[in-house]
Amino acid sequence: MTLAANLSFGLLTLAASLAMVRLVRGPSLADRIVATDLLITILALGLAVEAARTNSGAFLSVMLVVAVLGFLGTTTVARFIERRGA
Repeated sequence: MTLAANLSFGLLTLAASLAMVRLVRGPSLADRIVATDLLITILALGLAVEAARTNSGAFLSVMLVVAVLGFLGTTTVARFIERRGA
C-alpha cells in the first residue's frame, strides 16, 4: 500500500507541475481556468490517496468540500468568460 501511495503522490505531483506550466503560460484565460480546475482536482485526488493510505475517513469530507468549491469556482468563472465574450 505504501508503494502505491508513493507512486500515486509522485504521479499527482508530476500532473500538478504540468498544470502549473499551463497555468503560467496560458495563453488564454480559458486555458488558465482549466489549469486551475485541474489543480483543484489533483488536490482532491491527493486527499483521496491520503485517506486510502491512512485508512481514515477524516480526509473524505475535506475532499468533498474541495471538489464542490472547485466545481462552483469553475462554473462561476466560465459564466464570467461567457458574458465577457473572451
